[in-house]
Amino acid sequence: MIKGFVFDLDGVITDTAKYHFQAWKEMAAKELNIVVTPELNEHLKGVSRMDSLDVILRAGGKEQDYTQEQKVALATEKNDLYKKLISHMTAADILPGINDFLTDLQQNDYPISVASASFNAPVIIERLGLSYILDKIVDPGTLHHGKPDPEIFEKAADLIGTPYAETVGLEDATAGIAGIKAAGMFAVGIGPKSKLPAADINFDQTGDISLTAIERAFDRIRH
Repeated sequence: MIKGFVFDLDGVITDTAKYHFQAWKEMAAKELNIVVTPELNEHLKGVSRMDSLDVILRAGGKEQDYTQEQKVALATEKNDLYKKLISHMTAADILPGINDFLTDLQQNDYPISVASASFNAPVIIERLGLSYILDKIVDPGTLHHGKPDPEIFEKAADLIGTPYAETVGLEDATAGIAGIKAAGMFAVGIGPKSKLPAADINFDQTGDISLTAIERAFDRIRH
């Protein structure tokens, strides 16, 4: 039986991924002379800021060119660009179907928490007007490992006191689905099966999410 739900933020509740992409693209072009393509950007989704920078540096063959101090400065510059972009977000930026789905969960007394690698998650949730329901957010500063490690999902379940095997995780990134599965949770993929084959159930987009479909799939797979 499902006891609770754990949400990723980017690509599930809102699309901040486009702002991350824009900020990484601008910073990398200006400071690193590296082009961040949409293909490269796919490898940054759901990955922490410092790990994302390492992915970009590796792609440009420059992973040995910067000290840790310089890398922190580059990541900070990217974050400053990103914060400017997200400061204009409103409730209109909530992805289709998510408001209704959150209401469904609330009406069915399912506890909810947020497992986002973003230090900006509380600010974004506030801008979206969802703080009243999404008030349990993992602090990325307490994490020792990034996705695909299960740590962030385990901490998110701990925040709402649900056993991992009876917790549902929603993700739109391969690293996130891997983390949910590694935690022993039930994985809901936002994206087609071809993109997220390891998910237990897939919805092509957020507007397709159905609590009934998730509950049925959980009962079918877990029993």
